[in-house]
Amino acid sequence: MAGTDDLEVVNNEADGRFEVRLGDQTAYAEYRLLATGILFPHTEVPPAFEGRGVGGKLVRAAMAFARERGEVVIPVCPFVAGFITRHPEYHDLVHPNYRAALKI
Repeated sequence: MAGTDDLEVVNNEADGRFEVRLGDQTAYAEYRLLATGILFPHTEVPPAFEGRGVGGKLVRAAMAFARERGEVVIPVCPFVAGFITRHPEYHDLVHPNYRAALKI
């Protein structure tokens, strides 16, 4: 199956989420800007996107956004937390209070 090169991640600031659209379906990673960092509560990837790496593409865009803003991330979404755990290049972005939970 095709990869994600043809899919663009858009920061939908009005809805507080990073999105990828495919036809009439949308995959997204929600975020909330807090005084203490950026909270990532939920990620949703419809079946039409499975096997294309869309979830990872969403999280990479979210981590780039956090890094650009100089913010720490609070990954309460299990998908985001798991992705960060598997990718050491993002460990420095995790809020200090959440690092133990991720074992990083």
